[in-house]
Amino acid sequence: MNFIRPYNALGTTIGQWCRQVGQMGGRRRALAELGGQRRMCSKPQTGNPEPPPAAPAVPAHDPRPAFKLPGYRPSPMDQRILVWSGRFKTPDQIPEIVSFEMLDAARNKLRVKACYVMMIATIAACLLTVIMGKKAVGRHESLTSQNMEKKARWRQEAKMEREEADAVEKTS
Repeated sequence: MNFIRPYNALGTTIGQWCRQVGQMGGRRRALAELGGQRRMCSKPQTGNPEPPPAAPAVPAHDPRPAFKLPGYRPSPMDQRILVWSGRFKTPDQIPEIVSFEMLDAARNKLRVKACYVMMIATIAACLLTVIMGKKAVGRHESLTSQNMEKKARWRQEAKMEREEADAVEKTS
């Protein structure tokens, strides 16, 4: 798909330019707003370009009420995270409203602890696998020998089924 990427970028660029020209209401206005520069033309430009229309005044949003404290009311899970991260000793010590930064820091600390636990578990599983493999080698067990035994057992079962089918055929 790499051969399509340059053409896609070219199409995007042309589409953006066409949208700009369409929004400005014609080529002359587009050239005037692009700095009054005409490309490929040595004739000096005459006349003053029109100033862009002023944006309508947008009423400012009401600021936050002064009585609302910035923060977050922690859920029961958030309270557990704050206790597990070591920020507070018990859930009773957690204030009713906690800052976003404090909760984010507690989550990050718990996330790092979980990563450490997963790394330790992975290393322990690898060591256990190595130990079990070495014990299997000591007993002369291998996947190849297990597969050969299984296939021999299947062949023997198939042979017995054929013999039973032949016996039923002879009696009928």
